[in-house]
Amino acid sequence: MAAGGHRRRPGGGTVPVPVPVPVPAAWQRPYLNVFKHFRVEEWKRSAREGDVAALTDARLKGTVYRIRGSVPASNYLQLPRTGTQSLGLAGRYLYLLFRPVPRKHFVVHLDVATEENQVVRISFSNLFKEFKATATWLQFPFVCGAAKGSACDRTARRDLAGAAPADARWTCLVLDLHSILSLYLNRRYSHLKSIKLCSNLLVKNLCTSDLVFDPGVTFSEARQTDLARHGVAPMPREMAFPVPKGENWHDLYDYIRFPAEGSKLPYDFIQKSCSDPAAGGQVSEDPVCQLPQPVTLTKAVRDRLSLIHQITSPKAMPRRCPVMTKNIPEVHLTAPAPPRATPAAGQELEKNQRPRSMGDAGPSLAVGDGSIHVYAHQRSEQTIRAIHSGSEESVYGKSPGPGVPCGRRASARRRLLPDPILKLRMIIGFGGCSTKWALWTQDNAAVVYPCHAVIVTLQIQTGEQRFFIGHTDKVSALAFNGSSTLLASAQAGPLSLVRLWDFPTGSCLSVFKTHVRSLSSLSFSYSGAVLCGVGKDEHGKTMVVVWNAAQVTRGGEVAVLAKAHTDVDIQALKIAFFDDTRMVSCGRDNVRLWRVRSGALRSCPVSLGEYHSLEFTDLAFEEGHVAEREPEDRTLFVCSKSGHVLEVDYKNVCMRSVRRLLPARPRGCQRQEKAGSGAGPGIAINSISVSSTFCATGSEDGYLRLWPLDFSAVVLEAEHEAPVSSVCISPDSRKVLCTTAAGNLGYLDIQSRDYNTLMRSHEDSVLAFSVEGIWKQMATVSRDNTIRVWDLVSMQQLYDFTAADEMPCAVAFHPTQQILACGFDSGMVRTFSLAASDLLVEHKQHRTVITGLTFSPDGNFMFSSCLQGTLALYSSVAQKSHVLRVLGNVVARDAGNGPDALVVSGDSHLLAFVGPSKYVVTVMEACSLDELLRVDISILDLNSTALDSAVRVCFAPAPRGELLVSTSSKKILVLNAKTGRLVREVSPVHKLSCSSLALSKDGRYLLTAGDKVIKVWDYRMRFDINFQVYIGHSEPVCQVAFTPDQRHVLSVGDAIFLWDFLALPAEMSPPARARSSEAAPLPGAEGSSEKLKDASETPRQTVPLPLLSSPPCLDVSSVHQAGCQSIFSESDKEEEAGLPGSSRMMVNGDKDASVPVVESVGNEELVVVRPKVRQESSRAAGESANEPRKETRSPKSQCSIRPDSYRHFTPRFKASVLPQSFSSPPAGSEVLKLKAVIGYNGNGRGNMVWNPDTGFFAYTCGCVIVVEDLHSGSQNHWLGHAEEISTLALSHNAQVLASASGKRNGDSHCQICLWNIQDGVCTANLFHHETQVQAMAFSRDDRFLVTLGDYSDQTIALWNTYTYELMSSTCILEPVHDVAFSPRSHRELACVGKGGVTFWLLEQQGVDVNLKVHQAPAPDVLGPVELTSICYGADALLYSGTNSGQICVWDTETNCCFMTWEADEGEIGALVCRCDRLVSGSNTKRIRLWAVAAVQELRLKGPDASSSSVLLEHEITLDGTIVSVAFDDSLDMGIVGTTAGTLWYINWAESTSIRLISGHKNKVTEVCFSPDETHCVTCGEDGSVRIWSLGSMELVVQFQVLNQSCQCLAWKPRPVVAWGAESQHVVAGYSDGTMRVFSVSRTEMELKMHPHAVALTAIAYSTDGEMILSGGKDGLVAVSSPRTGMTIRVLADHKGSPITVLQCTRKQYRDFGVEGGELWLATSSDRRVSVWASDWLKDKCELLDWLSFPAPAGPEGLGSLPPSLAMFCPWEPGTLVYVGFGMQKEALFYNLRKKQVVEKISLPYFATSLSLSPAARFVAVGFDERLLRLLHCPAGAAQDYAGHDDTVHLCRFAPSGRRLLTASHSAVFVWELTGA
Repeated sequence: MAAGGHRRRPGGGTVPVPVPVPVPAAWQRPYLNVFKHFRVEEWKRSAREGDVAALTDARLKGTVYRIRGSVPASNYLQLPRTGTQSLGLAGRYLYLLFRPVPRKHFVVHLDVATEENQVVRISFSNLFKEFKATATWLQFPFVCGAAKGSACDRTARRDLAGAAPADARWTCLVLDLHSILSLYLNRRYSHLKSIKLCSNLLVKNLCTSDLVFDPGVTFSEARQTDLARHGVAPMPREMAFPVPKGENWHDLYDYIRFPAEGSKLPYDFIQKSCSDPAAGGQVSEDPVCQLPQPVTLTKAVRDRLSLIHQITSPKAMPRRCPVMTKNIPEVHLTAPAPPRATPAAGQELEKNQRPRSMGDAGPSLAVGDGSIHVYAHQRSEQTIRAIHSGSEESVYGKSPGPGVPCGRRASARRRLLPDPILKLRMIIGFGGCSTKWALWTQDNAAVVYPCHAVIVTLQIQTGEQRFFIGHTDKVSALAFNGSSTLLASAQAGPLSLVRLWDFPTGSCLSVFKTHVRSLSSLSFSYSGAVLCGVGKDEHGKTMVVVWNAAQVTRGGEVAVLAKAHTDVDIQALKIAFFDDTRMVSCGRDNVRLWRVRSGALRSCPVSLGEYHSLEFTDLAFEEGHVAEREPEDRTLFVCSKSGHVLEVDYKNVCMRSVRRLLPARPRGCQRQEKAGSGAGPGIAINSISVSSTFCATGSEDGYLRLWPLDFSAVVLEAEHEAPVSSVCISPDSRKVLCTTAAGNLGYLDIQSRDYNTLMRSHEDSVLAFSVEGIWKQMATVSRDNTIRVWDLVSMQQLYDFTAADEMPCAVAFHPTQQILACGFDSGMVRTFSLAASDLLVEHKQHRTVITGLTFSPDGNFMFSSCLQGTLALYSSVAQKSHVLRVLGNVVARDAGNGPDALVVSGDSHLLAFVGPSKYVVTVMEACSLDELLRVDISILDLNSTALDSAVRVCFAPAPRGELLVSTSSKKILVLNAKTGRLVREVSPVHKLSCSSLALSKDGRYLLTAGDKVIKVWDYRMRFDINFQVYIGHSEPVCQVAFTPDQRHVLSVGDAIFLWDFLALPAEMSPPARARSSEAAPLPGAEGSSEKLKDASETPRQTVPLPLLSSPPCLDVSSVHQAGCQSIFSESDKEEEAGLPGSSRMMVNGDKDASVPVVESVGNEELVVVRPKVRQESSRAAGESANEPRKETRSPKSQCSIRPDSYRHFTPRFKASVLPQSFSSPPAGSEVLKLKAVIGYNGNGRGNMVWNPDTGFFAYTCGCVIVVEDLHSGSQNHWLGHAEEISTLALSHNAQVLASASGKRNGDSHCQICLWNIQDGVCTANLFHHETQVQAMAFSRDDRFLVTLGDYSDQTIALWNTYTYELMSSTCILEPVHDVAFSPRSHRELACVGKGGVTFWLLEQQGVDVNLKVHQAPAPDVLGPVELTSICYGADALLYSGTNSGQICVWDTETNCCFMTWEADEGEIGALVCRCDRLVSGSNTKRIRLWAVAAVQELRLKGPDASSSSVLLEHEITLDGTIVSVAFDDSLDMGIVGTTAGTLWYINWAESTSIRLISGHKNKVTEVCFSPDETHCVTCGEDGSVRIWSLGSMELVVQFQVLNQSCQCLAWKPRPVVAWGAESQHVVAGYSDGTMRVFSVSRTEMELKMHPHAVALTAIAYSTDGEMILSGGKDGLVAVSSPRTGMTIRVLADHKGSPITVLQCTRKQYRDFGVEGGELWLATSSDRRVSVWASDWLKDKCELLDWLSFPAPAGPEGLGSLPPSLAMFCPWEPGTLVYVGFGMQKEALFYNLRKKQVVEKISLPYFATSLSLSPAARFVAVGFDERLLRLLHCPAGAAQDYAGHDDTVHLCRFAPSGRRLLTASHSAVFVWELTGA
């Protein structure tokens, strides 16, 4: 026999024959110094990565290499340099001289080649917890030694793993590579290929040799004993460790030889030998040394163990005493028990459990006879050192058994209790791989169905669930035997498995591979002895496998009876209940009978005749499990997609009859019984189930139908929302189980005709959830584009919001209101009212996927972030939230999205997130988004060379002040939330990074989710085992959290898992804990609300629909708020719009005009925001049967997403509404006259016009048109609109002005007003567009006006300006942004939009006008662009701008673009052309002047024209995006409007830009008059304080504070002694708690004080101006001196409620019985008013009165509470006036002397602002209804004034009472009292 062969033995098996060891080349003998040979120090033939450094070791007196770092894979020394090279070292022994870094882990990888040229990796590390082996990889745990005699030395071997001890010693490790491969893998060693030394260790050298070097033997001893003959030699000097004289080598260093010499057993760890090489054969009594620990071995090692007696042991060397075992181990191999929803850590094997075979469930345990026993284990305990949790392998480590001498150690370990701490209570979900599998149990009491990787048994009466957990992928098929005692389940995926379960006990009896890629169907025989499955093999070919399962209940294995490949399609296969060897299948074009005979599986087809081409979907035998009849008498029912039902004669293998089920006819419900006799498509049947008396079918139309066996008529039917995927009749034939493709599961009770829904589920992965504790509800969002709200107690679905074209990706509940916020992948954030089932607000601050969305715990703020890094802050106090602040590029863009992207601290003060990069965590002040702290995560680990990044953040409960950060390196960092200091870290947490984490409210427990598991941690890490692991999810867990009551845990991913949290509360006693741990039954299980009685036997009269009482389903649209009232169709005539192929009819009065549609668009279902209403099957009288019953809208509705163009107008959101009643003053008796409007609406588009010839100049501010004389500055105000004006258009003769705004109350369309410029009278109101008007233009002769609808309207309308008739209206397919008439012809116009220009030509025949259209696409070189602006040039030229900064030039004669040039970096939204000059304006804030004289000549060149002839003449940068432009005929001068609310005068010749009109861009927060009434001052959220001259209404001074909001201000009162310009001061309060004093005359800030920690909300000067009173959001009132800058007093009486008003007035010194010449009041938002008397010079401040005004329990019909306001009455000393939320809508006059309310004035609404005239008895009151009311006291008539387009939130009388300032959002109105 050849060398290296194997010799057969009579007893079977083979014995390896000793083979010669490979002889190294001469240059490798007698040894090879590896580091020296490869010149490691030069790093040319070796590689290093990370922290690798050469240093000098004082003890070894030489150079060593230090390798350190927290990630071994990133810090290493490698030989050779690349993986394609090989060391080629053939020495048998590898010597490694190293020292582990104390308290650290290290890893070493050796790649060795076998003689078969197979590479095997040998790895050893103290990181490994157990030995693992595969055919190509061996992993050995390394037990680090310690100094002799130390505590570590005594315990190290018993610990068997862990970090190196503090006094770890230098070690000489000798690896016998030949023996390792031979012993463990039965391979022959060839050579060493590569070495990789990974952190953390110190390395002196490497050496290979065929000799055994003994470091303890000197050269003289070796010569005397002639050791060289035995292959033993002293250590070479260059490899030796230094030994001082008189010392013993073994006392200083460790020597480890592996495997130990003479060993016949494979050890499972590497550690120091029990006897030293020179110990003279003394064997240690350490049991660890003598008995290796039990280990889980792979098949390769098990095979090796089975031949262990035949292994030829190497010869013993002198002076060696190998560790020997006395007994050969008795081996019991078991299959792992099925995983359960129990902790994977901390389980112990039960005692006295018998060894089991491969089919047994549960662990196997060896007998404790002192020998070595190998057993397969389930999960284990593992010691966790300090805070480190150990590697993931520790979770699946070993647990001590009775036969292992580790019991004392196991009992000493402390672990997290109770164990288990979580118990799976309920799973919301159904399907996963398929929704066709749901089975009845034999007792009819429960149903069994898969939910992804878990199998659920649901009790239909109680709702209790039982779980079968063990599959690692989605369950693809289920099958019961006849008695429901055996359950078979198949697992999808490439490694398809089948599990057989003992159904009563829930234990897994067997697990076996199927040899099929993915099983799609399973069928059990009635007896349970035979199991059949259908699937696809690796080549995609259909395969049928039959297994013998008869022995599985007795511990036997499952064997394959037969298998066959087939080319036919199989959709269903079932074993005949009367014969275990017969099967029937059906599929596309075939029905086949199968039979197992003589180990072969054969089939024959049923002759189908003319029905051979049908697609068959399911089959069923005639009866249930009754076997008294012969098989030949059986009838087989087969159903198909075409509606055919075949009755097959099983005996004769032929068809008996064929029936086709057709839909009901309009009159009557007769159905055709013969195939082919009915016309039209049949009912597509997906499933069929047959009992002894009736048949059930489930079809694609969503109906479950019950038929008699002759299919003569429908007995009962139930309609579903989605196609029915399967039906199953219960064994007692009283119920029918039904599943739908939408993931719903329910059953029909035949006797009561009730339909009960058992389970609703998402159709795709659940992305996030949110829970709230008041109404105990949970909201989830999913990839199926739905938002669902569930009852947290019963887990029943309450609401279903649908987003057709958007995917919701984030969700959050308002903490105190029934409001749900949801973020979408479009960047939209929407809030819904669950009480009203309505959409409240749409926020459009983001453009990309919403990555984070949350509310502050107090409910005051909402936060959102998107993938572009934008962070938005909203005020959510009111029902309709509004934006407070938006920051760009602050949230990490590359951190990904998740439910925990934004987190708020429990006290609502702090906001934390990952950003601006993934390496940084930022903490902000929640109320202002002011940055407080940044922590760079990447630098916290000094030992790591790889950059660590943050993944998720979480705040600990408020008292702890800690912030948790999960990182990409599988750590959790605990930081101090105030300082950013690292408190501690937990590592590693999961195999991959932690995707979600949550802390319990008491701060005791931490939840983490990663991969597909959940872990529960002891937050303080007090135990040896600090966590428990829970499995069950088949996909990564997206989010995990505690419920508000802390009694449950929720986790989502593939489904929704609800767990009982069994932890002992901190304050609960053990008896109470025992009672509380009992799981309460699920409520609502006794009766279902989803029931519908069937009144008769006739089908369709009353159908038991699951839809009727289904949760309301809300469709989510992006229809703009201004159009919300028009999105509901109220009549059938409206529903007829947009039918397929029809033209849309536009209505104008009583005249119908036929409009040609550019392209026929199919009808589209209306997107509404309201609960779904089920359409009744019966039609109304006179209704056509062909008329659709669903709501539709015209084709224009296909695009409701705002285009990517700033040029497109979007109205500012307003929560206010128009008044229902209005007390307009009689003509001529108005007391108030609007004098001036401060501000320009920068939100408009084209909302400024100027005619240089006539000087007419007009612009808009809110809903007011301001006509201003540019010479005198006087204003006229045209009031006719009630909503924000979007655009203006001026006729060419400057005689007519057109203005457009949104819908008024009661109108269904937008308002377009035509004004006569001469007298300012509105001559016509036009109504046609449904949402907003984007642009307007007059024709050259001013005869026509064209109006353009916005992206939601998508119509272009043409009006006759003489008759005001609608001449034509056309629906357009894409949103358009701008329109213009040709200056050459009134018949030509053009508009621009997405991708091109549309040219229109008017053709008039009599009174009829037709529009001809030509669509010209943009040049291909521009790519996909939006054309955003348009203007005509000279002759036949047309210019258009794009959103990417190009300008295109078009030839209007050929309608082609012949030239483009790059005109700007941003979007061009404005173009004006005059002759040979062109002006462009963009969102880069630039306006540019171009010389385009050469373009006309270039037109003749066509597409070859070059843009080099276009010259940029001039450029001016302004303060905002350009939205409006108007220039003279030469383009020398003009006026430009920007989004900053500014109108600029531009003069190109002088290169000047002068501010004409300016105003606040954001909300105005306070207004005030100067004491001499020459000026007024305003402040706003933009941080500016602006002082205006009342004479010219021009801005005089502006003080700007960046990144802060100015909340309040006050003008210093006139001093008593003198008044001069130098004493004029203004004090302003800011959102950061500071206040600043500005000198008006010197235009500088004089003083800055910081008296508050929160935002200021009110501020006032004392009457003498010597003190400043300030109130904060926290209710504190501070009194500060502007002279010293000191705060002298802080009053906390209103603490907890924001201060709304502070006011001071004079009083007599002794008045009211208290000292002081000043009286002042403070009002807070909790309806409390305090009145104080003070003498600041004497430091006296005394409370005079405290008022609390009552209010009802809840604000009915109010989105938010109105403010509480109070003021001293100037004409009634000692009286104050109060308005606010109360029992009645009224103003109360309270007398401080009488201590009672002396007068009440009724108001129409709750007031939002209040001011009292100091001169006359006038009270000005503002309302949320955009109304200003002037009251004359005591009983004068009220006068109401319009003009505001939002809440009148400020009104202030001048000191003289002759003027009044009001503010509505950013607009400031100045009124004069004319009749006062």
